Amino acid sequence: MMNRRAFIVGIGAGLVVVPYILGAGPVKVARIGWLHPRSAASTQNLVDAFRQGLRENGWIEGQNIVIEYRFAGGNYGRLPELAIELVKLEVDVIVTGGTPATRAAKDATAAIPIVMGTATNPVGSGFVASLTRPGANITGLSTTAEDVSPKSLEFLVATVPGADRIAVLSNPSNPSNTGVSRSLQAMAQDLGVRLLSVYARTPDDIQGAFAVMAREGAQALIVLPDSLLIEEGGPIAELAAETRLPAIYPFREHVDAGGLMSYGQNLADNYRRAATFVDKILRGARPADLPVEQSIKFELVINLRAARALGITIPESVLMRADKVIE
Repeated sequence: MMNRRAFIVGIGAGLVVVPYILGAGPVKVARIGWLHPRSAASTQNLVDAFRQGLRENGWIEGQNIVIEYRFAGGNYGRLPELAIELVKLEVDVIVTGGTPATRAAKDATAAIPIVMGTATNPVGSGFVASLTRPGANITGLSTTAEDVSPKSLEFLVATVPGADRIAVLSNPSNPSNTGVSRSLQAMAQDLGVRLLSVYARTPDDIQGAFAVMAREGAQALIVLPDSLLIEEGGPIAELAAETRLPAIYPFREHVDAGGLMSYGQNLADNYRRAATFVDKILRGARPADLPVEQSIKFELVINLRAARALGITIPESVLMRADKVIE
């Protein structure tokens, strides 16, 4: 016998319990698309933070919302087809992770609202007309990698005094790295260090990138923000340790994987805040009228275990700036 308080409807591959409001029939279930370049396993903390933000605004997965998850597993080439899948599902809003995912979603639809969990320079990327008046179907959060990465270089140079040949590992498939590289070059000139550009487009390229660093005599490493390089954070940290190369990363996920230090935005906080945009859109707001917000929570994380393994003493001036120190 059907329960008078709720009934079950099939959506996609799953089942969702949709509660009744007395006298008003079943509650409409909102459908959210999640498009991310990384894998499900490596983004669990981001998904959890997003769900938390939704709950804070009254949206409970399996009750009044369904989330359609699509993960590219570090392969940017899959993003366009995954974006099209979400459009065909007629989701109410798409949440994107990073510039390539936002580009794929933008190319797939001009009608469905898109909320950026992270995106570098959304104005320069052509996603929005301006931060205050986005003007189309895209809004959300903007990262500031072009400002943050030079600061990372400062921390690295302070931690490894005397290092004047610093490798910069990036993914050439990520268009946002172009502006970041320019700002790094300017800071390198101010600090009197030389930068060596090395690239990894796929996981198979990472070993070769470290071979280039060794051949060119790199003395330290800065890793630029990129989903593939986060996805491969464990192998990168292991290779940096094996080659005794002090490295600074853009996100704490790398340090959790064994890396030396990281400086950058708190990604989980971004996705929790992205849920607020989703809430406003589901309640009738237009993305064009919702100003893009800048990332506001940044953190310096230092792994003293990794420092001891490398024979490095972190300067007190750097330790005092740390938001978290792993003993």
